[in-house]
Amino acid sequence: MECPHLSSSVCIAPDSAKFPNGSPSSWCCSVCRSNKSPWVCLTCSSVHCGRYVNGHAKKHYEDAQVPLTNHKKTEKQDKAQHTVCMDCSSYSTYCYRCDDFVVNDTKLGLVQKLREHFQNLENSAFTADRHRKRKVLENSSLNSKLLKVNGSTTAICATGLRNLGNTCFMNAILQSLSNIEQFCCYFKELPAVELRNGKTAGRRTYHTRSQGDDNVSLVEEFRKTLCALWQGSQTAFSPESLFYVVWKIMPNFRGYQQQDAHEFMRYLLDHLHLELQGGFNGVSRSTILQENSSMSASNKCCIHGAWTVVTAVFGGILQNEVNCLICGTESRKFDPFLDLSLDIPSQFRNKRSKNQENGPVCSLRDCLRSFTDLEELDETELYMCHKCKKKQKSTKKFWIQKLPKVLCLHLKRFHWTAYLRNKVDTYVEFPLRGLDMKCYLLEPENSGPESCLYDLAAVVVHHGSGVGSGHYTAFAAHEGRWFHFNDSTVTLTEEETVVKAKAYILFYVERQAKTGADKL
Repeated sequence: MECPHLSSSVCIAPDSAKFPNGSPSSWCCSVCRSNKSPWVCLTCSSVHCGRYVNGHAKKHYEDAQVPLTNHKKTEKQDKAQHTVCMDCSSYSTYCYRCDDFVVNDTKLGLVQKLREHFQNLENSAFTADRHRKRKVLENSSLNSKLLKVNGSTTAICATGLRNLGNTCFMNAILQSLSNIEQFCCYFKELPAVELRNGKTAGRRTYHTRSQGDDNVSLVEEFRKTLCALWQGSQTAFSPESLFYVVWKIMPNFRGYQQQDAHEFMRYLLDHLHLELQGGFNGVSRSTILQENSSMSASNKCCIHGAWTVVTAVFGGILQNEVNCLICGTESRKFDPFLDLSLDIPSQFRNKRSKNQENGPVCSLRDCLRSFTDLEELDETELYMCHKCKKKQKSTKKFWIQKLPKVLCLHLKRFHWTAYLRNKVDTYVEFPLRGLDMKCYLLEPENSGPESCLYDLAAVVVHHGSGVGSGHYTAFAAHEGRWFHFNDSTVTLTEEETVVKAKAYILFYVERQAKTGADKL
């Protein structure tokens, strides 16, 4: 939006000596010293944390609006409002009085000059850091792939994703999908397509709600983002081009408010699937997949009448079995799925931690059993029996007719009460290896001993109390090591830390060879 407050709020020079040392993305809040989501005030150059950390940037603005009671304001003090700040990671500009992101600039172009100055500071710090890391690596063993900095172990090859304004929900999903090899490799091997040309070619853009462009491709921007991860060429990548495409084709995710990571994942996979069905550069991408795949036609899961890498990797089939309790008529229906949403059984909902002594620990098996157990439908879900010719009481049961290559399990942690959507904060125990799905199959006797075993590839975790607030991070396994992805920060972690996480979304990959791991 066009902000009218820039002239009175942008008062610092691009070469101001008041800025902290180091890269802008790692600057610390002057109040709580947190380096998560730093924002710099463009009036006084003070740095504070964003509203979804401790909210000191917003408080700085609010405190500046309180009238001075003991001292008379000078004309300069009255003019400077401290209303405009800049994200030190994405360089997006925000006005608190307008309550929106800003696209215009001052007459002297100070906002753009500050962006360029911060980018130069970031690049200089990154170059110095990379040189220091290279020097340390040269003195370390040849097999060492990790670097210890300030007491925390960080993977050099791993790349974080910058938070563009409460986009942790997107970052956690992207990092999880980037570590599912058979899915990620397909996109990275697609040919590059340059959609932007002419005056917009190569120009960095700062997108807003009102910006428009019909020439967009979700597949192409998704491919570029995946290619940028795990290259080791930068510590953090800004997925702003992908986020702009998300705004363009998924209206539900426009704006900078917190979103549900599971809902975003479903929208993302559905739109990737739809776009992949069409031809691109004269070649159908689904045709390329079928030519390069060894999967038989009988194992294909089709959604909307087509088969793409999305359904080839995540697609499974459920059998929905309904029985009329009056006449015994049985109805069977086969439904394709990309993920399974599992309720946390009510008897475990007060169990918030693994070590809590109040009853047994809820396990993933309990959630799967609750999903597949025989259930009597209540009065609001009466079944229309074709034999009785009216709605009758009935029972329902799910069977898995076909398991996917990657099993995505969503734990339903958010539920509606009368007015609010509350969070179920129950700890759910889950295995890192050997999740056995055989007992949930419709015809388990037709499955081999290893074909139903799954190993964990990634976990998405929601921190906080509500779906519209809090923070998302992800754990993912890469080349035998586990990493924690927290926006632009990526750290090596231990398996013991992963299994203690309160999982929201779990990604399990079908085991290809027997490793002797314990079953669930």
